[in-house]
Amino acid sequence: MTDHPRRVTRALLSVSDKSGLIDFARALSAHNIELVSTGGTAKAIAEAGLKVHDVSELTGFPEMMDGRVKTLHPKVHGGLLAIRDNAEHAQAMKAHGIAPIDLLVVNLYPFEATVEKGADFAECIENIDIGGPAMIRAAAKNHDDVAVVVEASDYQAVLDELNAHQGATTLTLRRRLAAKAYARTAAYDAAISNWFAGELNTEAPDFRAFGGRLIQALRYGENPHQKAAFYRLPDKRPGVSTVRQLQGKELSYNNINDTDAAYECIGEFDPKRTAACAIIKHANPCGVAEGPDLVTAYRRAFACDTQSPYGGIIAVNRTLDADAARAITEILTEVIIAPDATEEAIAIIAKRRNLRLLLAGTLPDPRAMGLTAKTVAGGLLVQTRDNAVVDDMVLKVATRRAPTEKEMRDLMFAFRVAKHVKSNTIVYAKDLATVGIGAGQMSRVDSARIAARKAQDAAAELKLAEPLTKGSVVASDAFFPFADGMLACIEAGATAVIQPGGSIRDDEVIKAADEHDIAMVLTGTRHFRH
Repeated sequence: MTDHPRRVTRALLSVSDKSGLIDFARALSAHNIELVSTGGTAKAIAEAGLKVHDVSELTGFPEMMDGRVKTLHPKVHGGLLAIRDNAEHAQAMKAHGIAPIDLLVVNLYPFEATVEKGADFAECIENIDIGGPAMIRAAAKNHDDVAVVVEASDYQAVLDELNAHQGATTLTLRRRLAAKAYARTAAYDAAISNWFAGELNTEAPDFRAFGGRLIQALRYGENPHQKAAFYRLPDKRPGVSTVRQLQGKELSYNNINDTDAAYECIGEFDPKRTAACAIIKHANPCGVAEGPDLVTAYRRAFACDTQSPYGGIIAVNRTLDADAARAITEILTEVIIAPDATEEAIAIIAKRRNLRLLLAGTLPDPRAMGLTAKTVAGGLLVQTRDNAVVDDMVLKVATRRAPTEKEMRDLMFAFRVAKHVKSNTIVYAKDLATVGIGAGQMSRVDSARIAARKAQDAAAELKLAEPLTKGSVVASDAFFPFADGMLACIEAGATAVIQPGGSIRDDEVIKAADEHDIAMVLTGTRHFRH
């Protein structure tokens, strides 16, 4: 590929985001580039004292239909699409009075922002750009001759080329800008199509697309030999994609994945009701607890598993304070994420230069609708977010003995946590803190036994007389297919069980619970997580 420089003689500018517009237009004028523009963009350029032609002068037609029709014209698209070295194209341009457009600068109507602010249907429709994407795609297709800019962040790159190449752009730059232009229009159309599907309650549209804006290119992916990048979707759900990073190293792929798991988990705990802390390792909670304050919640979460938190992710549901910050920094921690932090807490964290402190402003709503997606070979699995919350479930006591008030509080707590643990999941809880977590096992019995063993290890580390699973309750993310899994929980010391139910052997499991005087509550809702 040669650099194939193309001199810019005429530029068409039509932008909704006018950041940097005037300085850019002034620099283009300094290169004797004729400026053509539309509506508010033309007005802004003219008010800056720069010479600009309205697009209607080019087309011979006025802007009409509330601005819906202004650039959809052969004199615009011919100027963008004409292949300069093609004699037939050149003849057609001459015959029809079409002037070449060598640089197109367009950023689109703010559809995503309009949806985000909660605008009604009609306003969202009016903010679907038509002429902009049409021009962008035309210019990008003809990138051998035309440069297309869709973001103000690329203004300087264009000016650098014009300065370096006597008012011309290179094919290398034009090709890069064209690729970005198509990605932008694809992301824009994806946002529109997903919004439309939501408005029409279409659960499985015939075509599904997702588009995002690059947040950062990552050093590598899940493993060093994998390439990775992090993108922001139009859905501005509070979390790792919206945070403000105050300090620490750049987030890695695994940091981002684990931090997302941590903040989604802690979002289940209403900060008006209680302080709460979640400690995450490899996207699984290794300790979660409530408490009167964050430091107490952290200490109680840490007590569940005193080994796994090393190098883990900490999420809290309230403003991080100094006491909690001091406790958390006693061991190596990769990331802390919180809605906010006090100045004293920030100063304490600052002593750990590599520790990443992320402030999200608010918590994610566990009840909010949304979509999640996962790639499979040659396909994409899309589903609605698991927004079932135990507080909203109709809980059914299935055994002769009903849980006590204390057991019921712990059962609901345990099931709240189980939602965020990889299946098969067993969570033991006592006094609103996890005391044993079994995650990601092929057998539910193994999850129950691993969680119990972790509790034994923690008891030995903390020099307790017995594991905290004694007198605990237990949550299972899915039904017990046989009684053996529940019996393993009872053997570990559980006195009450919460599970979805729905097994063909429910009667057998309930009978075994009654035989051991165990209270069992059925939720009717499963929380598989893979």
